[in-house]
Amino acid sequence: MPEGGLQVCILGAGVVGLTTALKLQALFGNNVNYTLVAEQFTNETTSHIAAGLFRPSPSFMVSNTEITKKCIKDSYHYYLGFLNKDCGISVISGYVFSDIDASFVRNHYLEGVLPVYRQVTEEELNMYPGGWKFGSYSTTLLIECKDYLPWAMAKFEENRGKIIKGKVNSLSDLKQFGKFDLLMNCTGLGSKRLFNDEKVIPIRGQIFKVYAPWLNNFYFGDWDTYIIPGTAAGATLGGTRQFDSWNRNVCEYDAAAIWERCTNLVPQLADNSKILNQLVGLRPYRDSGVRIDMDIIDGLKIVHNYGHGGYGVTSAPGTADIAVKLAEQLIKLGMSKL
Repeated sequence: MPEGGLQVCILGAGVVGLTTALKLQALFGNNVNYTLVAEQFTNETTSHIAAGLFRPSPSFMVSNTEITKKCIKDSYHYYLGFLNKDCGISVISGYVFSDIDASFVRNHYLEGVLPVYRQVTEEELNMYPGGWKFGSYSTTLLIECKDYLPWAMAKFEENRGKIIKGKVNSLSDLKQFGKFDLLMNCTGLGSKRLFNDEKVIPIRGQIFKVYAPWLNNFYFGDWDTYIIPGTAAGATLGGTRQFDSWNRNVCEYDAAAIWERCTNLVPQLADNSKILNQLVGLRPYRDSGVRIDMDIIDGLKIVHNYGHGGYGVTSAPGTADIAVKLAEQLIKLGMSKL
């Protein structure tokens, strides 16, 4: 690593921050000095709570529909390249059901990307209770952050990246960690405070982690109902989607509603699973979509990459590609102008 080379700081160690850091290293190699600064790591992050199913919402947006489609496709192929390589990525299949609207079970971002994506048969609709009218079946990926985040951190350090645990309440706080030429802002919900972005709001999510090793498929139903198998960390049962709620405490009423919906969808869970934990996470949603752009504040060049909502795991590689290309533009311009 060049002692006097370009100094780049990646702020944030969730799935977006770490994936962005790895993408930077892949592009610039040892020509840049990399420092990752974060207050929370691995199991302290919102990413760690996520089940990690590769499935974006049809309403998820990065700039426009075409860019978002490319972002999702690129993310899928990135993760596919690390399949079964001890970083928490595996293949999984499952169902999405609805008795409200056929559009609820379709996902235009996944059509043409996943190897298997189809409507369910009448027989499949009747396999599960609920009186479902519509459904889809797909084979996708599961990215478990309990494995992916530590793997990504180790890769970053192997590539001579420096990791610092520290709190940044304002950009002036960065000075205690070094003098940086470029900042990659991947702070998620923290960008609301750090960059006064009023478009950023939390979406509260509450889940169960349960031991159910017999569970092989994922299931989605109406009203944010989902059941996603996992490995040692257990299956994830959810959920809630409460906008602008900062409550990080487990709510017994939410828990009762989640349990009822999930056990109605897959009744075997009621008697053949063991509750391991209940968790709450705040998804970093941004009204108007993910922010990926260049900025300059008090002379510091910044590339923003935040506001992924509940789809940071799904979209992290694709949004990181866009952010890193912006960083490349700044570097090629000699850091002289935006």
